[in-house]
Amino acid sequence: MELAHSLLLNEEVYNHLGEVQKAEFIFDWLRYLEKLLLATSRSDVKEKQKTLVEQLLSLLNSSPGPPTRKLLAKNLGILYSIGDTFSVYETIDKCNDLIRSKDDSPSYLPTKLAAVVCLGSLYKKLGRILANTFTDTVGNILKAMKSAESQGRYEIMLSLQNILKGLGAAATPCHRDIYKAARSCLPDRSMAVRCAAAKCLLELQNEASFMWTTDLDSVATLCFKSFEGSNYDVRISVSKLLGTVLANAIICKHPGAATSRQNIRRVSLEEVLELLGTGFLRGSSGFLRASGDMLKGTSSVSRDVRVGVTQAYVVFVSTLGGAWLEKNFATFLSHVLSLVSQSHPKVTQTQIDAVCSRRCVSFILRATIGSLGEKAQIAAAKDICQAVWKLKKVVDVAASQHMLICALQELGNLIHSLGTTAAPLLQDSSTGILDSVISVIVHPSVSVQLAAAWCFHCIAVALPSYLTPLLDRCLERLTVLKSSPEAVTGFSFAVAALLGAVKHCPLGIPHGKGKIIMTLAEDLLCSAAQNSRLSAQRTQAGWLLIAALMTLGSAVVSHHLARVLLLWKCVFPVSPKDLETEKSRGDSFTWQVTLEGRAGALCAIKSFVCHCGDLLTEEVIQRLLPPLPCAVDLLTQLSSILKTYGSPLKTPILVYRQRLYELLILLPPETFKGNLPAILKELAADLTAPDIQVAASTFLLPPLCHRDDLLLLSPLLQETDHRFIEEQLLLCNGLACGSLEYDPYSIYENDVEGNSVPKPLPTALSVISSAVKLFGVLCAHVGEAQRLLILEQLLDSIKHTKGARQQVVQLHVISSVSSFLKYVACSKRNLGPEEIRRPTLALVMGALESPSPLLRCAAAETWARLTQVVDDGMFTAALAQVSFDRLKSARDVVTRTGHSLALGCLHRYLGGISSSQHLNSCVGILYALSQDSTSPDVQTWALHALSLIIDSAGPLYYVHVEPTLSLIMMLLLNVPPTHAEVHQSLGRCLNALITTLGPELQGNSTSVSAFRTSCLLGCAVMQDNPDCLVQAQAISCLQQLHMFAPRHVNLSSLVNCLCVNLCSPYLLLRRAVLACLRQLVQREAAEVSEHAVMLAKDSREELTPDANIREVGLEGALLTLLDKETDQRLCDDIKETLNHMLTSMAVDKLSFWLKLCKDVLAASADFATVTCVDTMQEEEGDKGDDASVLTTRNDERSHPFTNPRWPTRVFAAECVCRIINQCENAHNAHFDIALAQEMKKKDSRNDFLVLHLADLIRMAFMAATDHSDQLRLSGLETLLVVIRRFATIPEPEFPGHVILEQYQANVGAALRPAFTSETPPDVTAKACQVCSAWIASGVVSDLNDLRRVHQLLVSSLTKIQAGKEALSHLYNESASTMEILAVLKAWAEVYVIAVERHKNHRQPLKTTTCSEESVRNGSHSSDGLRDLVHTDLATLSRLWLAALQDFALLTLPSEFASQLPVEGGAFYTAETSENAKLHYYNSWALILHATALWLTSTGFVVADPDEGASNLSRPVTPTSMCQGSSSGAAVKSPEDVYTDRFHLILGISVEFLCSLRSDATMESITACLHALQALLDVPWPRSKIGSDQDLGIELLNVLHRVILTRESPSIQLASLEVVRQIICAAQEHVKEKRRSAEVDDGAAEKETLPEFGEGKDTGGLVPGKSLVFATLELCVCILVRQLPELNPKLTGSPGVKATKPQTLSEDGSKLVSAALVILSELPAVCSPEGSISILPTVLYLTIGVLRETAVRLPGCQLSSTVAASLQALKGILSSPMARAEKSHAAWTNLLRSALTTILDCWDPVDGTHQELDEVSLLTAITVFILSSSPEVTTIPCLQKRCIEKFKVTLETKDPMVQIKTYQLLLSIFQYPNPAVSYPYIYSLVSSILEKLQEIDKRKPEDTTELQVFQEGVKVLEALVTVAEEQHRAQLVACLLPILISFLLDENALGSATSIMRNLHDFALQNLMHIGPQYSSVFKSVMASSPALKTRLEAAIKGNQESVKVRIPTSKHTKHPGKNSSIQLKTNFL
Repeated sequence: MELAHSLLLNEEVYNHLGEVQKAEFIFDWLRYLEKLLLATSRSDVKEKQKTLVEQLLSLLNSSPGPPTRKLLAKNLGILYSIGDTFSVYETIDKCNDLIRSKDDSPSYLPTKLAAVVCLGSLYKKLGRILANTFTDTVGNILKAMKSAESQGRYEIMLSLQNILKGLGAAATPCHRDIYKAARSCLPDRSMAVRCAAAKCLLELQNEASFMWTTDLDSVATLCFKSFEGSNYDVRISVSKLLGTVLANAIICKHPGAATSRQNIRRVSLEEVLELLGTGFLRGSSGFLRASGDMLKGTSSVSRDVRVGVTQAYVVFVSTLGGAWLEKNFATFLSHVLSLVSQSHPKVTQTQIDAVCSRRCVSFILRATIGSLGEKAQIAAAKDICQAVWKLKKVVDVAASQHMLICALQELGNLIHSLGTTAAPLLQDSSTGILDSVISVIVHPSVSVQLAAAWCFHCIAVALPSYLTPLLDRCLERLTVLKSSPEAVTGFSFAVAALLGAVKHCPLGIPHGKGKIIMTLAEDLLCSAAQNSRLSAQRTQAGWLLIAALMTLGSAVVSHHLARVLLLWKCVFPVSPKDLETEKSRGDSFTWQVTLEGRAGALCAIKSFVCHCGDLLTEEVIQRLLPPLPCAVDLLTQLSSILKTYGSPLKTPILVYRQRLYELLILLPPETFKGNLPAILKELAADLTAPDIQVAASTFLLPPLCHRDDLLLLSPLLQETDHRFIEEQLLLCNGLACGSLEYDPYSIYENDVEGNSVPKPLPTALSVISSAVKLFGVLCAHVGEAQRLLILEQLLDSIKHTKGARQQVVQLHVISSVSSFLKYVACSKRNLGPEEIRRPTLALVMGALESPSPLLRCAAAETWARLTQVVDDGMFTAALAQVSFDRLKSARDVVTRTGHSLALGCLHRYLGGISSSQHLNSCVGILYALSQDSTSPDVQTWALHALSLIIDSAGPLYYVHVEPTLSLIMMLLLNVPPTHAEVHQSLGRCLNALITTLGPELQGNSTSVSAFRTSCLLGCAVMQDNPDCLVQAQAISCLQQLHMFAPRHVNLSSLVNCLCVNLCSPYLLLRRAVLACLRQLVQREAAEVSEHAVMLAKDSREELTPDANIREVGLEGALLTLLDKETDQRLCDDIKETLNHMLTSMAVDKLSFWLKLCKDVLAASADFATVTCVDTMQEEEGDKGDDASVLTTRNDERSHPFTNPRWPTRVFAAECVCRIINQCENAHNAHFDIALAQEMKKKDSRNDFLVLHLADLIRMAFMAATDHSDQLRLSGLETLLVVIRRFATIPEPEFPGHVILEQYQANVGAALRPAFTSETPPDVTAKACQVCSAWIASGVVSDLNDLRRVHQLLVSSLTKIQAGKEALSHLYNESASTMEILAVLKAWAEVYVIAVERHKNHRQPLKTTTCSEESVRNGSHSSDGLRDLVHTDLATLSRLWLAALQDFALLTLPSEFASQLPVEGGAFYTAETSENAKLHYYNSWALILHATALWLTSTGFVVADPDEGASNLSRPVTPTSMCQGSSSGAAVKSPEDVYTDRFHLILGISVEFLCSLRSDATMESITACLHALQALLDVPWPRSKIGSDQDLGIELLNVLHRVILTRESPSIQLASLEVVRQIICAAQEHVKEKRRSAEVDDGAAEKETLPEFGEGKDTGGLVPGKSLVFATLELCVCILVRQLPELNPKLTGSPGVKATKPQTLSEDGSKLVSAALVILSELPAVCSPEGSISILPTVLYLTIGVLRETAVRLPGCQLSSTVAASLQALKGILSSPMARAEKSHAAWTNLLRSALTTILDCWDPVDGTHQELDEVSLLTAITVFILSSSPEVTTIPCLQKRCIEKFKVTLETKDPMVQIKTYQLLLSIFQYPNPAVSYPYIYSLVSSILEKLQEIDKRKPEDTTELQVFQEGVKVLEALVTVAEEQHRAQLVACLLPILISFLLDENALGSATSIMRNLHDFALQNLMHIGPQYSSVFKSVMASSPALKTRLEAAIKGNQESVKVRIPTSKHTKHPGKNSSIQLKTNFL
């Protein structure tokens, strides 16, 4: 195909191709040419223009197909618009000649059509240049039209549209002619021609003003005519034409022209509406030409005209715009409502007509009002309310009822969509919405009552705070007006509707309402018999209330279940005998009431089974069953009752049947097994009843067909924006749409379509629908013989009926059989013996050839299900063969379509593998059928079946890919565009092929690239198709291609296509666009966004009028679309697309995204109610009261978003939070203002979040103070995120402050509205969370500023003190629980922070960098915060304890349920405990932490546990914790109270930690561990743990589990801290016992003292019973995790293996260190024998850590783990157990072994020398020498090795190592026990002296050498001190010469280096120190060596000189005192 990519057609290649390839080649060349011409320079084009024109014109004669001719024409237009135009006239003449040609053969038709299309394109492109030729051209075309067939008329209309577009006003001379021609085409029999004519007229009316002035009436009549018999596309096109023309008539574009020509009149709005109304009411029969039928009153307006006119109303209003509608809404409303008034009886003469007309009116109102902004909608609601008041006063009920219904439903919808923003509307007493609706509830018409009840439902869902008051009001009216039938019915509907709303209101209703309703319902049922005038109404009302009550779920129903079951039992007779007597007794009226009651009872039980599944225990099912047999008996007798009492009972009987069937569908068939035959018999009778005249196929079959197959049948079955009104066209005239009045019981159910009114079907249809479902289930459960009998009976019933009746019966039977097979297949049952197959097959076979396409479709599905259920290859083959034979022999469309689909379905259900032998035959037959151009239907079905086969065959289909692709391409290029359904099937085939090829499409082989090119070409053809569904197919094909071969899809053109269709009027096309966009942005969001903006800028005309991509980018366009879109699936896709774009681009395009969100949030921020805090006031530094920063802002700029609705604003607020989260993972400058400003200076394109903080705060503020509660929640969440992320960022301009501090007024102002009394609890709860986060963040240091927010928390604390009783009764009790707990949690957070800060401030400040003032402020605030909390602490602590007690009760396992308090806890009621649990789970952890801290602060010794109780209005006293609530309980001692509190906290913690759920949050676990730490910080709880060993072990095991299951280092460290505290507690306990034993047994012998501590006398530790063992397990777990080498099993080596030491991470080091601390404490918990047992382990681990982590660090530092292990060693060595009698010997042995192990670390293992740090090991040896008893280290062999190590180390070259060695030796030499220190002194002194003398000779050169010398001298000095008297003189004599040798005289001192000078100072100072101490020795040395003496004197003298010089500057010296002190001490000579 690359050969086609050239400017001129490559004729050489072209001529060598086959027919199909030629067509593809041409199409590809033309596609390429279009792009190339736009990119080529004008001169190049002109050069080749002549040849090109010839080539293009020659193609005209080669019968180009529809897509090719379109492209050809387009290219000609582009070519002439770029190149020269002189030859254009020849081209036009040539085209005109072709059109004039007399050749009428079909083969010549494509050439003529191509000529027509070319003319259109040329005039469109060149416009007025061709004005002089256009009259001839138009004349010629119009002449040709007279003889043209439908394709010709279609193309001519479109061509004329293009000519008009190009010429504009210049075409005036031909306007009338074109108008006449188009008029004749508008009612054409071909739908495509009607659409084209509508488009042509739409173009014409832009210039031809007569269309909307003088000819307005005839245009309207014409459009009405066009609607007759129309399809969906025609209705869309013609309604657009009609609406636009009428709108123009009102706008009247040419006022100038109008005044000059008086005959043009302005048309008033009333006239236009009258005109539209005429179409709605009288249809296309016009004004005066009313036919005879019309006058007689027999004909009714055809439904399609009414639906078309309905759409025209919507177009009319949307063309005039929202502002116009706001102005004229009252007029418009009264007109639209009048359409269903009684003054037009035609519209509402039957119920069916009335329902359909009402739907149309509702649609008009919804589509017009729905597009307004929120303020305008509120105004509209007021107008509707006024209308309701007026209509209510109309005396004639029938006259106003339909108008009232429409008004009420729209009012409900309006308020529902406004949500809580409608609050001002309902508070406005002048409008009186609630009163108006309540007054209508007692209307005599049931339909009106239902509409009013539904309106209440909507109000309650939108404004949950009105739910309970409305419910109370209705219940009160119902009780008072019990004797009015209308009131009983109306208010019971209202109550049921309100109960149905509860599930949409998370805050619920008070639990007690259930009881009131149940009592009322019982009362109504019991009093029904007292008054016959009311019995029917009361019976219905009673059961309706019970059925609605069931929707509240198990929590409510469980309390009333017994009463319901009793009523259920009583409503049916006990035995068949009673039923007989009933039959003989009653009359028509009593039967009516009885059936009503029983149907109601069945409905209530059905509702129970649906909504309370978890209550359906075996026992309850057994109690449900007894009445069922009787209910079935009654079912079998209904027909005889009907005969007896006649037609009044017809409806009640139908309703009873339907209710019984619905209930039986839900119950397991096993439960009523005995009644199955009887029920089946009744079902069969229902399905084949002789009196059913109407085929309800559109309700029965769609659920039984496959969703994809339905697309074949009728676009009406597809989802469109007009589905609500289009539905009625599916039905034959005898059928109605669903409507509420058909089944009042559905008022409490959820509608399938989300929020709209439930639309139950008429009872006659619902019965059939339920019967079909039930038949499917029951037929599978009866015996095989019975099954066969039933199926044969059904088959006979079809044979015995004729005509239309036969169709109806066949429909029902097929539906039932299909339902049966579907059930059998899904439940994996089997069909039974072969005999059953025969009747089933016969039934299906008949239906496969039925004239109804829907029935054929269902039959094909059933046919395939049959083979699936039989599951026998032979049978499948036989069935397939039947279809093959029928397809080969039959010629009629019906058979061909039915059987081709049957083949497709066979493959769908059996997959490709099991039917591979049929694949070739199937494909062959379907190929042939799909080329049958005489019947588009056959082509459509055959291609659809082919797509199913491609899908299911998978890889087996590869062999057929090439021929199939050729076939698809050929058909795509040749099937006329008028047959859109064929193109749709082709699209499905192409899609299936692409899926089959899959990732192979990326390949580069010739065959694959040919496939790929064909696929892309196919997509291009479909993209150009005028049908929207074909375009949707093209987009999804491209989406597939992009997934499999992204490099080969041109993203730019794809994005272009998507942007153009973003706001298409076709729902399915919009869905395809968004599904594709969603996929694209996951991979390349930035590219998609750039392409969209580029295209918007490049395109001359606006891409899509609704999406302003040019200004707000694709993202903004999507947000706008989200705001307008009503389809839920589409909205979800838009949100997901935006989320993907945000995730990948928000950080790079930060300003853009934030501006988008800000525009959406600000566009409708209602400044009248809450003015925005102007965050731009920072400069003024005004920090007065919050009110001072409330400033009104008037943004007069035009917003890119006009009045976005609240859900869009909520989404924008969520986006802000997501943007902040995205920035978290990006550059750290986003949260560092100094760095951000610096980087912004470097490059102004840099953008960081912190620079937009003011915007973030403003957005959060706007959202948090909105009318909409959901938006307030989102705003508060945003504020919370902002506070948490930005709280710690310092303000560079004001050190010691943070950047958030300047926004404290805004935060206060945003929070305050959430604490008003009318705020719902969920908003208050969120606000509490923000308050505590704000206080805890430490942003505000000044207490006065902090008080504002603190005050809000104080106010809520006061509110909740009264406990669960005092809070609002508007919502469920669990809502109060939520609010109380939120407040307590907020206080807990503040208290925890206050305590932490106080703790930190008590510790000395480590940093002195911050200024004095900030330190002062800080401490002030930390104490201040504590004081703030302290005032309420008495109250808080009590409430916290109460909450924890509640939580403890709620978390008890279900088996303890009986022990729970009957009235509930402090903050929850027993009935709502399930709902309350969630709130407790969210808040218990922080409350626990705070309580533990409070108990710690009191040290468990509060004098009076009830102090402060007096200030509680209703004291919650959880101090009486586990007592019974009886007043007679004994008062507990304080000790008991503390014990209870201690166990409460411990119990909650252990319960939580031992079974950590995967969703347990980090903060809960941390808070829980911190609470345990706090608890064990004080002695009393420690003594409890210490004395109860089992408790300690339990805790340790739980902590071990936490460490194993949670990887977080912070959690593991916190756990280890608790372990350490437990061990401390155990130590304290052991010490205490030993002490008390010694005291008690003071007089007794020591030997008899019992052993305390673990291990007792034996030393054995029992796993599971031993605290020490548990601790060891835990520590080993930690250590081995960090250092696997410690476990020989893991490393697979016996004992110690040489490994390189390693450095651990910081967290790892902390964990290891913490574990070592615990290990070193363990021996103290054991008895002497026990300590011997554990010592080897403890030593192995400690030394192991030392060995594994002894890494050499610079400067010979010790790593933190080494330091910890040395510390632990020291602790172990100095343990009293090492010296205790019983353990001394064993310890000594073990410690020697340990020392040996350390010494062995030095020695090379396997000949390799380890890189261990000598200093670490030497230090370890030193620790042994100094800390253990002398026996350990003084045995010669060990001592010798130790000395050896020191010697070796002294010889090291590394000066740092030498320094450390000297330091260690110093401590050994000074050891008081000579037995230990002397051997070292003897062995090492000589080496040290040598070293020092060496330095003396060499003179040190740097500071380290200086240090070495200094340390060496210190060691010698220490020796002098330690030495015995007789040796001291020798030592001093050795030391002095060394020191004196470093002294300098005054001359040398001046020129010496700093090192030498320091050395001189050091030596001199030491001499001064030694001289006086050992003066005799000193003097004798001096005497014996005069040289030394003179040197010393010179040095002293020099030193004094230098001191004199330095005295003036001594102020600046660091140590001014040192030299002077030396000077004073020189007198000892």
